[in-house]
Amino acid sequence: MLEPALQGTLNVLRSCKKNPELRRVVLTSSSSTLRVRDDLDPKVPLDESSWSSLELCKKLQAWYVMSKTMAERAAWDYCRENGIDLVTILPSFVIGPSLPPDLCSTASDVLGLLKGETERFQWHGRMGYVHIDDVALCHILVYENEDSHGRYLCSSVVMDNDDLVALLATRYPTLPIPKWFQKLDRPHYDLNTSRLRSLGFKFKSIEEMFDDCIASFVQQGHLTLQPAAPI
Repeated sequence: MLEPALQGTLNVLRSCKKNPELRRVVLTSSSSTLRVRDDLDPKVPLDESSWSSLELCKKLQAWYVMSKTMAERAAWDYCRENGIDLVTILPSFVIGPSLPPDLCSTASDVLGLLKGETERFQWHGRMGYVHIDDVALCHILVYENEDSHGRYLCSSVVMDNDDLVALLATRYPTLPIPKWFQKLDRPHYDLNTSRLRSLGFKFKSIEEMFDDCIASFVQQGHLTLQPAAPI
């Protein structure tokens, strides 16, 4: 996982360097590149100045996080050395309609949760969430805004698993959504998205994310919604 992420990113940037008309490169990174640390202060929201610890990633065998962190750091090094105007977007857990019929791992985890499974989703613990439309619009915004620079956290809200399922169970009472999750030893954190909001960006709500996601599952035949019993 590490080498493909690193070399894949650098290969794209090498191709970008060949284009003399290049204005700016917007790279999709991940919020995981800043929140895997052993010195988190629960009272101080994480912002773009934070980076995940490669040593801790290795210790936890968090290879996805490590690959994303290494790839983004390599991108910044390459672009500084080659005069490329780079901006990076750090989305949290992306929720919304699924375009391809074959679900990605994120969508599969959400579908499992809606069907009453807890094993895969429990691993996420406390997590930031963002609508897929917002992720796309964020890329366009920072590409077109000449004053954009550096890293931008792209996340609407951070929630614990138990709070999330309580909201979803109320909104979708006919789905077998789990009532609670086993507590894991995970640090509490929040995300400071003021850099992106300062550009005038407004995020969709957690309700909109899951409404669109569930509607997509139903349309594609992955999920069946029963009418709620009359009160």
